[in-house]
Amino acid sequence: MQVLVTGGAGYIGSTLLRFLLERGYDVICLDRLFFGKKSIVELLDNPRFKLIKDDIRWFDPKVLRGVDVVVDLAALSNDPAGELDPAKTYDINYLGRIRVARLSKEYGVRRYIFASTCSVYGFQDEIVNENSKLNPLTTYAKSAALAEKDLLPLADRSFTVTILRFATVYGLSYRMRFDLVVNAMVLSLYKRGKIMVSGDGKQKRPLVHVKDVCRAIIRIIESDPDIVNGEIFNVGSNDQNFQIIDLAHKIGKAIGKPYKIEFYGDPDRRSYHVDFSKIRNILNFRTEHTVEEAAREIYDALERDLIRDDPTTITVKWYKHLLEIHKLVKEIEKNGRIL
Repeated sequence: MQVLVTGGAGYIGSTLLRFLLERGYDVICLDRLFFGKKSIVELLDNPRFKLIKDDIRWFDPKVLRGVDVVVDLAALSNDPAGELDPAKTYDINYLGRIRVARLSKEYGVRRYIFASTCSVYGFQDEIVNENSKLNPLTTYAKSAALAEKDLLPLADRSFTVTILRFATVYGLSYRMRFDLVVNAMVLSLYKRGKIMVSGDGKQKRPLVHVKDVCRAIIRIIESDPDIVNGEIFNVGSNDQNFQIIDLAHKIGKAIGKPYKIEFYGDPDRRSYHVDFSKIRNILNFRTEHTVEEAAREIYDALERDLIRDDPTTITVKWYKHLLEIHKLVKEIEKNGRIL
């Protein structure tokens, strides 16, 4: 079976590629490589792996011939990055991914899996599930909600469409990110002996390990299409909904180093407690990894210099850098030199 993963060189994608290859799938990674190809370079010699450097907005759809499953991860990820250029976020995260799905159906792909986000819930006082009213507050979340609405009608007997709303992801990855709450807290503790907490820390957030995300995707791929077609699943676990201040103390205790809590920034408008019963009850999916485990692994990797917080690990900062380079190139093209 052949699986195409858009955004395959990213935080989730680079881990998913390895999971898929280990299970015997033939894998195509379609990625713009905004963050380089360091996360996948060791896969390039694998005969069952193929890299296509391209953009979901204009790639040649012929690459979809012979593909059985498309896992659509490509997006300008996270809320702050989405606000850098809202029009571009909408263009990629909504229009680009609708293009992927429609072309997938046209070219005979049998399954399409859309990576959405629990951020579509925005702010909620009650515990939310897949049937709850959405309240997206950011361009990133609004684009995901729009895409979900237009993707589900594409589902039919020959084209299985499944929406996965991921909790906030954490854990080590081949394309490491330190702009995700657990990873960021561990980094600040390692570098400054402080755990940084945004706002007042009272906001609630569901969490899920990147490896569990990959396991959930594979569970969908290998499930009876009649069970998952046209369905939305929250991906996470009910015991990993945390108030951010409690999460900070959990991480500090897990690592076992002296720490202080430092608050920063304005109160976070996003706060939601998510019910993950559906994926457990229907697909018997349960997470295997914990925040404590991940915190210790990340801290150990930092101590051993296996990972570093280089510019590519903070998504919004790297996108700003890329936008500045793009602006510089345009100026050179216009004037022949920088004035």
